[in-house]
Amino acid sequence: MREVPVVDITVIIKAGAAADPAGKFGLADFTAAMLDEGAGTRDALGIADAVDFLGASLATGSSYDASTVRLHTPVSKLDDALQILADVILRPTFPEADLERLRKERLTFLLQMRDQPASLASAAFARLVFGPRHRYGTPRLGNEASNSEMSVADLKGFHSTYYQPQGAHVLVVGDVTAESVLPKLERTLGAWQNTGAIPKVTVPAAPQHPARQIYLVDKPNAAQSEIRIGGVGVARSTPDYFVLDVLNTILGGSFTSRLNQNLREEHGYAYGAGSAFDMRGSSGPFLASAAVQTDKTVESLREMFKELDGIHKPVPAGELAKARNLEALGFPAAFETTSGMAGNLAELVIYSLPESFFNEYVPKIQAVTTADVERASGQYVPADKLAVVVVGDLAKIEKPIRDANLGPVKVVKLDEVLK
Repeated sequence: MREVPVVDITVIIKAGAAADPAGKFGLADFTAAMLDEGAGTRDALGIADAVDFLGASLATGSSYDASTVRLHTPVSKLDDALQILADVILRPTFPEADLERLRKERLTFLLQMRDQPASLASAAFARLVFGPRHRYGTPRLGNEASNSEMSVADLKGFHSTYYQPQGAHVLVVGDVTAESVLPKLERTLGAWQNTGAIPKVTVPAAPQHPARQIYLVDKPNAAQSEIRIGGVGVARSTPDYFVLDVLNTILGGSFTSRLNQNLREEHGYAYGAGSAFDMRGSSGPFLASAAVQTDKTVESLREMFKELDGIHKPVPAGELAKARNLEALGFPAAFETTSGMAGNLAELVIYSLPESFFNEYVPKIQAVTTADVERASGQYVPADKLAVVVVGDLAKIEKPIRDANLGPVKVVKLDEVLK
């Protein structure tokens, strides 16, 4: 991409939160967060100052399926920036003082979650759908117990186990050629050595939620009710990826989706409503979500159930065409910048997708039929097996929800979904 003299370099380690050992959920995320807190001869401030001096940016992160270090730099500063990148990847020092600082930040964030109904609803939904022992049932950064116990030895152990060249990919996008950049990568990353076999990371597929169940979590004096409805979805490897992309656009993946038009535009119960299939290495969650007026909680649940039931009926041709065009015509915008291009290419790497994926995307989206959507909705949106999580002021919403007979109701305590 030669339009602007910048380059994005992403080092992808194909191990993320899915590789967290039992009892240490959050280890991959904590390890990634600590990479730029000290590396080589620099401390955290030294790394930040050096990156800023070059006019560059450096970011570390972790998902369920990968950990990444991303460098964005002017091409003229690439040599110096690569030295910093190499230190962060190969030679992190994991200083004890910075670990304690990050531990406090993470524990504070987890404590704040208890006062944030949206975060609480998402955490409760994951726990109630996947359970406490499944990795997807606990937030990516772990919980209070695991973060309290994390040690420098734990982080160094994860780094030495998974941050090896045999499990890594280096993705380069920008105003460079392979001939110009490969020697630079050899000079900075060429000494990177494997240290042993990398354990195979697998997350077992979770069983589908068995039946419709409404779970209520009390948040006294909450200004709104946070609603999450869904269950176990699909893995990124699903052959129905393109069908589900279109299905979700119709149901809740766009401003003109059924859920948003119903709850926001038609009834005014919420500022917005949507849905998503969170596709991971194993089957992640499918959920519909909305933050609604407390006094319209029951009405909102009814309307959300109506749309989740309605998606099983044949989609009108015009609505299907609009959804297909929305996805197809918006697709090129994802590749306008080096960062956008790198992010999309990283998905190919992380999920071992074919190199033809991008060229096939628009034709496969446009090939989705009404019959495809109807079949997929019946398979992946089981209306009678959805978990329904509502976080709100139970003094105001519990009786109306019970009286509405929308399904069996269970009150769940805060510690049951956060411990």
